[in-house]
Amino acid sequence: MQSLEIKNFGIMGYPVGHSLSPQMYKATFKAAGFVNYNYILLPVHAGKLFMAVEAIKGLDFRGVNVTIPHKSTIMQYLDAVDADALVIGAVNTVVNDGGMLTGYNTDVVGFLAALAEANFMPEDCHAVVLGAGGAARAILWGLCKRRAECITIGARNPQKANSLANDFLPHGQVEGFDWHSDEFKEMLQTADILINTTPLGMFPEVDDMPPVDLKLLPEGALVYDIVYNPVETKLLKTAKELGYPTLNGLSMLLLQGQEAFRLYTGQAPDMEIMTKTLEKILYQK
Repeated sequence: MQSLEIKNFGIMGYPVGHSLSPQMYKATFKAAGFVNYNYILLPVHAGKLFMAVEAIKGLDFRGVNVTIPHKSTIMQYLDAVDADALVIGAVNTVVNDGGMLTGYNTDVVGFLAALAEANFMPEDCHAVVLGAGGAARAILWGLCKRRAECITIGARNPQKANSLANDFLPHGQVEGFDWHSDEFKEMLQTADILINTTPLGMFPEVDDMPPVDLKLLPEGALVYDIVYNPVETKLLKTAKELGYPTLNGLSMLLLQGQEAFRLYTGQAPDMEIMTKTLEKILYQK
């Protein structure tokens, strides 16, 4: 049954031209019968974020996705923030209920759902996380929520790694290291899962990868790259050649999108349509 009600959605950030969200949501809205639901790119410079948030209300946007560089700074302009997003310190989805703006972080839901689909249970595992930026925060919170036994952060900047580890110490056993250090290399040898949260290897810089010796990982350790473009990064290709199981970022992208769709509409999306739409774009590259 088609809905003729007009509703607006979009993705807010800068830049946003590379985003696949418009194609993903438009196809899924159409499949659900929401023929008058619009989804547009909303390029917003940092200095104009407050005005953009007010425009969400003024233009009756039902919701927006939020990306770099606004995930943290937007929180101060919202009426309410979900508990997960508060701990993570970042919002990637905003829902407008009659002028009341609530921020959520669906990345943590997508991350945990992707692990479940891959039959990896984070409980009691040793997780090694590469990177200490904003993307790492949702991953760390997901691992803490599922009671990972210990979490090791490896990053180019050891001060950032330590600072991030300290933020999450109240929630679990978390340590930060310089990823070139001997201590970090020792930690790799007992890892159950290695998760890349850095943009190294992302399109168009597809020949890059984090400077980690994958041969130090134990046999059977899962190598997970949350980058989804390309679908097989140099990190994953190298891991696969060494015989490790791998997981790319496409499932996390889809599953966090599934949660955002539910928040926007109150119903589950057609995941087959959502998946085929993204795969058609990504596998054509």
